[in-house]
Amino acid sequence: MASQSQPARILIVDDHPLVRAGLRSLFAEVPELSICAEVGNVRDAIDVARKLEPDLALIDISLDDGSGIELIKRLKVHMPQLKMLVCSMHDESLFAERAINAGARGYVNKHQVTEQILDAIQQVLAGRIYLSEKMVERVINGFAKKKDAGTSSIEDLSDRELEVFGLIGQGMSTSKIAERLHLSVKTVETHREKIKRKLQLATGGELVRHAVQWHIEQA
Repeated sequence: MASQSQPARILIVDDHPLVRAGLRSLFAEVPELSICAEVGNVRDAIDVARKLEPDLALIDISLDDGSGIELIKRLKVHMPQLKMLVCSMHDESLFAERAINAGARGYVNKHQVTEQILDAIQQVLAGRIYLSEKMVERVINGFAKKKDAGTSSIEDLSDRELEVFGLIGQGMSTSKIAERLHLSVKTVETHREKIKRKLQLATGGELVRHAVQWHIEQA
């Protein structure tokens, strides 16, 4: 980490005030780290990152106005030097690979102990990639064994399709999803059809039930 005279400047991007408060409390005890800003959505994160140029952005997957994965992709284009670490409660086996491919340098679960979160930050600030032992094993094995022909999985969804799927699970209508993601209704409908096909679901009702069940399991 940076020296005490020049602590590493951290941008927290999380839409839960209690989580941000917990991270503030955690970093207050670590002189090598300093929070330069806290935001809860994609738009503010991009604006603040460009203005303050933090050393590291700690990013959640679910944000007020979009996906942390999409934010990582956009920050990677505009600020390629920015180190990014995902800190989320979502399933690491589903999102860690996506986060790394988008441009993040690591993935840590919010439920992990304080020491692991601090270790993840230290590793990323040092220029290394941080993943749990479980995910490292998946990497070594090619991010899981190939599925049998004819099977389907949520892992088959693209980043945008997974984002739409998650919002369906939250009970959002097509028009609300379009508004949330700044897409046309037609584009969202196309994503819905692709999701149904990939997950081998016959009807819109099956899609909604599947999405709601998945959302409950993620909570």
